[in-house]
This record gives sequence, C-alpha cells and structure tokens, in this order.
Amino acid sequence: MVKQGSHEDFSRASDVRMGSERSFGIVFAVVFGLVGGWQHYNGNVDWGVPVLGVGGAFLLVALAVPALLRPLNVLWFKLGLLLHKVVSPLVLGLLFFVTVTPIALLMKVFGKDPLSLRLDPQADSYWIRRDPPGPAPKSMSKQF
Repeated sequence: MVKQGSHEDFSRASDVRMGSERSFGIVFAVVFGLVGGWQHYNGNVDWGVPVLGVGGAFLLVALAVPALLRPLNVLWFKLGLLLHKVVSPLVLGLLFFVTVTPIALLMKVFGKDPLSLRLDPQADSYWIRRDPPGPAPKSMSKQF
C-alpha cells in the first residue's frame, strides 16, 4: 500500500477473533433465561415459559455438544462485524456533527479563540509568560 499524504499506516488488519461456541451458548442461555424469567415474573407465561425453554436448550447444548452451535456462532460473529462497519462511523459522525460542529460555530460567532491562534500584528512574541516563573532550569538536567 502506498502512503499518500499521511504518516499513518492504515493497512494493518485488526485481530478480531470469534468466541468459543461454549461461551456463545452460555451467553445466549443467560440472555434467554433473563428475558424468559422477566416475562414469567410479569405474568406473561405464554412468552416466559417458551423463552426459558430456549435458554435451557442453549445451556444444555453449550455444555454437552458445543460444536452444534458453530453455525449460529459464525452468523452472530458476522452480524457483529457488519454492525461494527455500519454503526461506528454513524455514531462518530453524529457525535461530531451534533456536538463539535455547533460548538465550533458558536465559538466563531462569539469570537472565541481558546487556543490563541489568531494573528496579532502588534505582538512582539507569542510566548506566554509564567507568573510566577516555572521550575528552575537546573531541575531539568535529568529528565529521562
């Protein structure tokens, strides 16, 4: 890959590994168990008992024959990768355009310059004087 206009190397692949089938089954068993238990607790037995049964089936398969969960685990993993590719840029874009951009526009309207980047033709120097002065120069002899 040819680097153009950047010192960064964006060619590196991230090392994302799929979880084990056993852990996948146990996680789904817990989720189905919680949802089914909540439904049963709220009196919705028509939904609660079957969902608890699905959770129990996931737990049984995860503990006895986890290899049966491989196709579901692969599908779940691919769904996660797809969601990552779609949701991450959307959330970051929204965060930028909903928070950073309006704040920047308001600061520009009100003439704020928090980094003191505006040029001042009358200034002799852009150094900021410390009052009181910082540490003695001798204290900086062994920094590393």
